Amino acid sequence: MKELRERKAIQALLLAIRRKTSALGPVRVMEVCGTHTMTIHRYGLKDLLEQAGVGMVSGPGCPVCITPAAMHEAAIGLVTGRPDLVLATFGDMTRVPTRKGSLQTIIPAPGSMVKIVYSPRESQEFAARYPEKEVVFFGAGFETTIPAIASAVKDAAKAGTPNYSVLCALWLIPPPLRAILESGEVKITGFLYPGHVSAVIGRAPYEFIPKEFGIPGAIAGFEPGDILLGILNILGQIEQGRPSVGLEYKRVVSPGGNPLALKLMDEVLEVKDAAWRGLGLIPQSGLRPRPRFSAWDAEVKFGLTIGSDAGELAGCRCGEVLRGLIAPPECGLFGKKCTPDAPQGPCMVSFEGACLVHLKYSQRREPGKSGPKKRQKRIRP
Repeated sequence: MKELRERKAIQALLLAIRRKTSALGPVRVMEVCGTHTMTIHRYGLKDLLEQAGVGMVSGPGCPVCITPAAMHEAAIGLVTGRPDLVLATFGDMTRVPTRKGSLQTIIPAPGSMVKIVYSPRESQEFAARYPEKEVVFFGAGFETTIPAIASAVKDAAKAGTPNYSVLCALWLIPPPLRAILESGEVKITGFLYPGHVSAVIGRAPYEFIPKEFGIPGAIAGFEPGDILLGILNILGQIEQGRPSVGLEYKRVVSPGGNPLALKLMDEVLEVKDAAWRGLGLIPQSGLRPRPRFSAWDAEVKFGLTIGSDAGELAGCRCGEVLRGLIAPPECGLFGKKCTPDAPQGPCMVSFEGACLVHLKYSQRREPGKSGPKKRQKRIRP
C-alpha cells in the first residue's frame, strides 16, 4: 500500500482535485464510514481537501455510535436484573454512557458479569463451556460484521445451545442515507461509500441515490490515496453530469458483493424498522433473527421491550454529528466535559467515532505520515 501513502502521489491527486473544483466550484462530500473519517484526519487530508475545494462531512458510519441509548439500557437491564447472566460484547460497547451508567460502571446481579469478547464466536464458545450461565451476545455492527453474527446464531441453533442468545444491534447502511437525503437538513454533493460494507453488499444497494436524488458517489478503500481517488471519481461524475456509483476499491470489492455472506444473512436474519441514534426510526434499516431462530433472539427470549430511544445525556450533540449537521468541535462539551476518559456520548467512545477522531487528530499532520507537524504547505494547482 506504499504508493497509496506516498507524498508525491497524494500531492498529484490533490492537484487533480483542485483543477476539477476550479471549474466545478466547491463540493461537499459525506464520508459514510468511520474508518474513512479516521484516515482523513490522521493523514491531514481534511484541511488539504478544503484547500482544494472539497468539504468533508462525517456521516452515520459508526455502529457503536448509532446504536440508540434505549438498546444500551436494555443490555444494562439484563445484566443487572438477572442472576447468572453473562453479557458479552465488544469493548467499545461497554463504555457508552447512558442515564443508567455504562456496562463498564454498573453492578451486575449475583453471578452475572460483563465480558469483553473479540468475536461472536468467542461468546458462543463461552456459552458452550458454561451451560449453567445464560450468555447474551450484545452484537452491534453493519453489513461488515453481520455475517459473522448470523453465523453464530445459526451454529448455536444447529448445536442446540439453549443458554445462548444475541441482542441484535444490526444496522444496514443504505437506508439512513435515504433518510439523510429526504430530510433535506444537510447539503451533500456526493457520497464516499464504505469499502468494508461494500465488500459484502456490492454497489447495487446504493444505486437509488444517483437515480432518485441525482447525487454521485464512489466506493473507496482506506488509504489516503484510496480516498482521493474516490473523490476524483465523484468529481468526474459531476463534470460529466452522469451521477452513478463509482468503484475505486476493486482490489477488495466486486460489483455484486459477497454472495455467500449475503445468502447467510438472508437465511438467518430478516429486515425490520429500526431506531438510530440521532436519526430516529428508519424503515427497513435493521435486522433481527427470523422466527425459526427466535429461541436465540434475546429480545424474544427475555421479553424485552426496547423503546425508540432513551435520549442523549444533557448537552451531548452526538445525534447531530451523526446526521452531518455539525462538526464535533461545535458541541459545547467537546474536549471539555466530554473527553475519551469521560465520554458524554458514544461519538467520543468508539475508535471510529467522529468526536474521538477529531480530538485525537486535531493537530495538522504531514500527508503520508501519522505524526504531527508544525506547519503544512498549501497545495496549489
